[in-house]
Amino acid sequence: MSEDLRDEVEALNSIYGEGCLVPSEDQDESPTSSSTTYILQLPGDEASSLRLQFPDTYPAEPPAVLGTQHSSGGRRGAGARDLGVFREALGTVFQPGSVCLFDAVEEFVRRMEEEREKEELLQQQEGDDAEDGEGANADRGERAVDAGQTDFAAMTPPPWTLSEVVVENKSTFVAHVAKVTSPTEAKLFLQHLLWSDRRIRSATHNITAWRIRGPGGTSYSDCDDDGEDAAGGRLLHLLQLMEVWDAMVVVTRWYGGVKLGPRRFALINSVARDGLVRAGLGDGGGKEKEKKKGK
Repeated sequence: MSEDLRDEVEALNSIYGEGCLVPSEDQDESPTSSSTTYILQLPGDEASSLRLQFPDTYPAEPPAVLGTQHSSGGRRGAGARDLGVFREALGTVFQPGSVCLFDAVEEFVRRMEEEREKEELLQQQEGDDAEDGEGANADRGERAVDAGQTDFAAMTPPPWTLSEVVVENKSTFVAHVAKVTSPTEAKLFLQHLLWSDRRIRSATHNITAWRIRGPGGTSYSDCDDDGEDAAGGRLLHLLQLMEVWDAMVVVTRWYGGVKLGPRRFALINSVARDGLVRAGLGDGGGKEKEKKKGK
């Protein structure tokens, strides 16, 4: 097994749980074998497991998706669906010389969530959508204005570092990054940001994550999707992959009326990564480190 593949197995099992990526029991261990077969358990309670074959040249060449090991959750055709979606995801993210399995799994999750979103939207009425939006904005306003009666006007503004502003199909994304020393400080910084900037307060989503070391070997981490399903967890994964501690990131999105599908998650992570690097809290992290290993 190559060092790149070994690192990727360790990363996937640490993020998605032991057993996410394990060697196949019928592994060909002969000296002449030029490939390694693994079983990938896709994330989700009802997701399938797939058989992947990694050539010795990986990551110069992509793994082959041999087929379904076990089908998901009893839904007819679910195994074939998961197999097809993962193959498409792998084809989208693979770049010769860069490990790709984590990105392929993330892309698979994004595509499946997009399908679920479509199903949910078909079941919702326009009035429900409007009420949900009003409720989210009201809740965000309460967080900003009623934050424990804090005198934000007298507070020293947090030392935010901003990412590059990214605009795609009329949606705008930007990240704010700051060093923090406690969950209380992280919450206070977020409240001040919402209080001080009306445009950010009224944005479609303010997705947050932080990761902090405490005394005596303790640690704290938290995230908030703010209505963008699972986006906060992805930001927290990014902090873990970049090995960032004692920092928080807030990604703001203004929806422009054109649905971006799974692409929106890539943009959220992109501005977050850029903000962290600009703040001196990473060198590009996870994916960038893996690319360097692959060269």
